[in-house]
Amino acid sequence: MQATVETSIIDLISQAFKSHQKSLLSVRREPLSTRKKYLQKLRDWIHENRSLIHLAAYNDFQKPAVEVDGTEIFHVLSEIKLAVSSLETWAQPRKVDAPITMLGTRSYLQPEARGICLIISPWNYPFSLAIGPLVSAIAAGNSVILKPSELTPHVSALIARMIQEIFPDGRVSVFEGGAEVSQHLLKLPFDHIFFTGSPSIGKQVMKAAAENLSSVTLELGGKSPTIVTRSANIKEAAQRIAVAKFVNNGQTCVAPDYILVDEHAMPLFIEELKVQVKKHFASGGESFETSTSYCRIVNQKHFSRLTELLQDALYHGARIEFGGKVDQASRLIHPVILSHVPEQSRIMNEEIFGPILPVIPYTDLDSVITIINSKPKALALYIFTQHEKERKKIVQETSSGAVCINDCAIHFLHHNLPFGGVNNSGLGNSHGYYGFLAFSHDKPVMKQKRGFTTIQPFYPPYTALSRKLMDWFLKLF
Repeated sequence: MQATVETSIIDLISQAFKSHQKSLLSVRREPLSTRKKYLQKLRDWIHENRSLIHLAAYNDFQKPAVEVDGTEIFHVLSEIKLAVSSLETWAQPRKVDAPITMLGTRSYLQPEARGICLIISPWNYPFSLAIGPLVSAIAAGNSVILKPSELTPHVSALIARMIQEIFPDGRVSVFEGGAEVSQHLLKLPFDHIFFTGSPSIGKQVMKAAAENLSSVTLELGGKSPTIVTRSANIKEAAQRIAVAKFVNNGQTCVAPDYILVDEHAMPLFIEELKVQVKKHFASGGESFETSTSYCRIVNQKHFSRLTELLQDALYHGARIEFGGKVDQASRLIHPVILSHVPEQSRIMNEEIFGPILPVIPYTDLDSVITIINSKPKALALYIFTQHEKERKKIVQETSSGAVCINDCAIHFLHHNLPFGGVNNSGLGNSHGYYGFLAFSHDKPVMKQKRGFTTIQPFYPPYTALSRKLMDWFLKLF
């Protein structure tokens, strides 16, 4: 079901939710083969309409087709393949051993669908961050209402078309529109809400969920730090940081937000970083303006926010080590590398989410850890080092959603790892089996045997014998 604000969106949302409620029992009764059928249809649709996904992403923010394949389509197809091949294992009851106090009982955990789920997805990876969670929700046996981002209207419209062609009403519905659509959806008593976006909006989602005691998964963001130690391979570090930072024009939740580099390695690192940015995003004589590998900022609002962040940093004393053309009409911001960035500048206290990269020198790892721990917990932390002692110290003394050593952001594509933040950067996990768990409730089922049980001696009335038994029993613990 697809709708726009102009066509009485509140009534349509209410009707759709009632349809999902009516279908809930039949969805719960579906065999695993039906879930697989939907996932296979989704996979086939993506393969058959891959060029349309490319076009929609380009129309929204000039995203290169190969980048769409690598960062959007591959992720979703990978999730589908894993879910289809693993669903019997994931969904089967898991035996639980009985403690001595429960001898004679038999127990297991039965994964059950949460029910009617709401997925609110963002604009930066508008296909994968909408359809990836949908794969997990369908695998777990839920019905879904999906709200894609209004900031990428071409991809959102394509998602609505795709869902309409694959799923019946009452199984998956899509509603396009702005914040008012999300606000109305959040008033409904969903069984689970999966939100991807900023921490500030995540707090609003969590408040709304509390009104109906809906469980939530929040995939948020924050300032993911990157540490380059003196022992690091500088060329390799610069290459991997450049790609992770400037792919999608820096509009990536797990992109390196700022670099903390050993002061002795900083001059070489900055020079190598410039080389790698040019090599990967403006090679063969191309400029960043004409490059077919360099994306654009999603809209004028975010363009203005980024230029204001940059101006504030420069006002407070930051220096541009690498920069170029900024064009409002085409929403182009040339990759920017900053040095001498003061801690009080906005760019060191707000998530950048764009192609601006502060590089900060450090003298010792203790000062690095102090800087990281002074900020809200990040979605990811990256360490470039050849020394195990350095790695262990940083991992032990900091907290983040994930840590990646000698690379950046690639953990997102590892579907056997849970993906998620901690506190300000998120609640809960997704991807693969962890995504299945996010959309499931592990229901404990316990069966007692007939006849005498280990609990019966402690039934009332409480006699002198029962008191003696309890005294003896407690000494066992």
